[in-house]
Amino acid sequence: MKKTALVLLALLCCAEARSEELTLAIQPQPSIAPEQLAAMTAPLAAKISAAVKSSIRPLLSKNSAEYEAELLRGGIAIGYQSPLLYVKAADRHEVLLTASEGKNGGQIRGIVISRPESGISKAADLKGKRIMIVSKVSAGGYLSQKQTLKEAGLDVERDCQLAEAAENREENVILAVSLGDADAGFIRAAALHKADEFIPPGAVADVLQTAPLPNWALSVSRSLPQELKDGIQTALAQLPENDPALIALGISGFKAAQDADYNPVRSLAE
Repeated sequence: MKKTALVLLALLCCAEARSEELTLAIQPQPSIAPEQLAAMTAPLAAKISAAVKSSIRPLLSKNSAEYEAELLRGGIAIGYQSPLLYVKAADRHEVLLTASEGKNGGQIRGIVISRPESGISKAADLKGKRIMIVSKVSAGGYLSQKQTLKEAGLDVERDCQLAEAAENREENVILAVSLGDADAGFIRAAALHKADEFIPPGAVADVLQTAPLPNWALSVSRSLPQELKDGIQTALAQLPENDPALIALGISGFKAAQDADYNPVRSLAE
């Protein structure tokens, strides 16, 4: 009788552990309104919940700083965040997948923009120039370019005059360059035409493509059961491009990833 009771207790504990509610959160961005963030999070939570038969609760952060604090304290079981923030949290979180966007696959590629008449065409031309960046934590709007300049022998913080864009928006980088407030700007390749409605045609040009870096990371708490991790990874990697969860995120898919894929970001963060 005692043995039977112990077996039942063990089964009950397993059932409770499996049914435990997990939190899912997406790192907020300045250009994304709270209601849009909620609309991005809900379909992904529903997709994961259906795949692994566990309750997934969307968790919304007010801003990136709040998200980071929650991630680092262990309050987010499943997170979707920038490469740099994943690297910061890698001792607590394990990457399962990286976002895929069109022909770039699981990579972010940055570019340098300038006015066509600027004379800037290579990394060396940026020495001493006024450069508008998205922010120092942006993979496509700073880190990618930092790596390319490093390979050309330039220390972007020492050799260039940097300024962060208002509200960390790529549109404001483009506007600053077009108006002559900056000699060059750092943005993602995919953002080149984000401000077309505000500037004359041909006002800025893509003058240099920069180093590819791993894209945003879908990561999970390292304490989650391996079976659950495998289920999440398999389900999301198989999503078709037209799945509502992917459309809401603005990506074409997820690719399986591992921690070592983010080593290039680690070296830039040091």
